[in-house]
Amino acid sequence: MPNKKPVLFVHDGGVDDYLSTVLLITMKHVRVLGIAVTPADCYIEPAVSATRKILDLMGIKNISVAQSAVRGVNPFPRIFRRDAFTIDHLPILNQKETIRAPLAPENAPEFIVKLLRAENKPVTILETGPLTTVAAALDLAPDLETRIKEIIWMGGALNVQGNIDPIMEGGQDLTAEWNVYWDPFAAARVWDTQIPITLCPLDITNNVPVTSAFLKQLGKQYKYPLSDFAGQCYALVVHQDYFFWDVLTTAYLGRPQFFTVKEYATEIITTGRSQGRTLIKPGGRKIRALDTVDLAKFYAYVLGALKS
Repeated sequence: MPNKKPVLFVHDGGVDDYLSTVLLITMKHVRVLGIAVTPADCYIEPAVSATRKILDLMGIKNISVAQSAVRGVNPFPRIFRRDAFTIDHLPILNQKETIRAPLAPENAPEFIVKLLRAENKPVTILETGPLTTVAAALDLAPDLETRIKEIIWMGGALNVQGNIDPIMEGGQDLTAEWNVYWDPFAAARVWDTQIPITLCPLDITNNVPVTSAFLKQLGKQYKYPLSDFAGQCYALVVHQDYFFWDVLTTAYLGRPQFFTVKEYATEIITTGRSQGRTLIKPGGRKIRALDTVDLAKFYAYVLGALKS
């Protein structure tokens, strides 16, 4: 396909980030320029290592992975972040002595600047973690704003409760979603640009769980390496309520026709008990948000991609 969509992927090393990596690489109409990893829902070294091993598993040699050194103001709990070590040590990712997928020599913000400046048309950024690495790149090179076609972001809670534990987080008022809460100042920095933003908020992801029925179908595809890998990943998290947060966001890039979208005027709250809230506010920054998805088609799409 000669006119493939150029996409830069930024993730933060959670279990669903790795599965988003797999789904993205299967898309025939997309040209992945590079992958940057933010040290948010992970420990950075195993997260970068696991990402590179996934590229090796899929036979990808020309996509570099960059490590980010940014920090958020509200760290993820350690119990969330340790999954990166487990994924990095899964047997299916460790069948070879060396990792072949290239590690970028630059820190991730510089890596993003270099990649976007090298393109002759605007690039779509798929972001499934906090916006901190993207905001840092914009601070380094404000001209980057015109080189970004759109940011598709798993983030925010618009008309539903957030997913921050108020006891753990010092009385936060239940309005924030984690990717915004980790660094609301970075989100506000991106909100201050003219870059089109499409959110995949908790409003839609709450309706798309990882179900036993899906996992049974996945189990029947065990002979396919990507299905085997996905099954091992989901086995780590199936003991809790788990949703297709990042995978759903990524699927929009692959199959936008499965979704309906609404427009909202919004503001990012950066301080106080509502820190990290994505507030619907008349006159605020206009964004698009995924509203509904055809569940049957979505599940079938993901299962099909994992047979690649």
